[in-house]
Amino acid sequence: QVQLVESGGGLVQPGESLRLSCVDSGSIFSIYAWYRQAPGKQRELVASITSGSITNYADSVKGRFTISRDNAKNTVYLQMNSLKPEDTAVYYCKKVVWGSAYWGQGTQVTVSS
Repeated sequence: QVQLVESGGGLVQPGESLRLSCVDSGSIFSIYAWYRQAPGKQRELVASITSGSITNYADSVKGRFTISRDNAKNTVYLQMNSLKPEDTAVYYCKKVVWGSAYWGQGTQVTVSS
């Protein structure tokens, strides 16, 4: 059974950084993505990474966020720099394998002065 556990969220001030982690209980040789959902808004794709480490980013986070993976630790990361208030949301890790999608429980990121 696939289990994804996110961590690393918190409350930070604008301009600060956070690193989110997503630990996968199963094989990590899959496509992973980080999504976020702000109150009253639809869930949106933030970044994705393939098993070959090809990455893709939403325009709103390009140059500020970096997605990466550590296969030895079964972990996918989202490094978030220069955070803005509009980055405030619940961030979710998603795994896609053999056409099925699995989600973590989410971690709250709040950017506020």
